[in-house]
Amino acid sequence: MTFRTTTPRALLRHAASKPARLGAGVAVAATIGSLAATAPWAGAASTAGAQAVTTAAQSGPTTIYDSTNPQAIPAGQHVATYSDGAFQASGASVAGRGNVLWIDTNGSNTHASALDVEPGDATPSGAAHWVNAKLTASPHGDAIVYTFKSDWGAVQDSINALPSWEHAHVKYWIADPTGTPHIVPGAAATQWSWGSNYDITQAQPGFFS
Repeated sequence: MTFRTTTPRALLRHAASKPARLGAGVAVAATIGSLAATAPWAGAASTAGAQAVTTAAQSGPTTIYDSTNPQAIPAGQHVATYSDGAFQASGASVAGRGNVLWIDTNGSNTHASALDVEPGDATPSGAAHWVNAKLTASPHGDAIVYTFKSDWGAVQDSINALPSWEHAHVKYWIADPTGTPHIVPGAAATQWSWGSNYDITQAQPGFFS
């Protein structure tokens, strides 16, 4: 998600030479069962499909910061960070921030807010399975899928094979790091900046709802 120039974030996260940035708070999730009981997003899952830890009225585009180290994100800002994988974040690491978007890296955690589809993480076909499982469990919720702009078509093709009612509940979060704030047409949010400490996304109103 960060600490890259043109290298996909998944490859950098999994590189053996990468130093641990979250200390004792980083742990690979053991099973979905243990996640549901102890994870910081567990409470949100039962009330709002785990779309965010908190929600707020939004009247315009929202800025979201995402990082493998959420403590690097300025206080009070909306945060996206990992619910599982090598850079799993703790609830304490996002304290003092705004809304929290929890990201599933491998398709195993439908209690998370979003799925990460990129090399080394979930695949386009895996995205369809994740979306279907998430919406089957929470049919009135939404499923957020992150992917690169170049891979968006493949992800859409996979998800479009799902029942038609599910399509309206999918929000696409597209990486298009031009360096200028924007939202790609048809997307709910666009990650427009890749930085050394965090990436920055601009999202449509209601992205957290």
